[in-house]
Amino acid sequence: MAKKRTSRRVYDDDFKSEAVQMLLDGHSASSVAQRLGVSCPTTVRRWKRQQLAAAGPVADAMDNRVKALETELRRVERERDVLKKALIIFGRQE
Repeated sequence: MAKKRTSRRVYDDDFKSEAVQMLLDGHSASSVAQRLGVSCPTTVRRWKRQQLAAAGPVADAMDNRVKALETELRRVERERDVLKKALIIFGRQE
């Protein structure tokens, strides 16, 4: 029995750049893939790696900085949430 051959979808560079920009703006690979109709989030991550590699060490350094800032933001948001809860608790006791 012969295998059914499916055609691969080809994406142009502008489409790939737009997808990578969405990743850099903070969207997850899964959400970008779903929004743009790309079959697999891994494809979008691969495009990001390829663009960063092509851009050189400056882009890699910027990507690392963005990751560090996102981590810091999550930490600060957790602290803020704890402080909000503390304000509510202490506000009730007065």
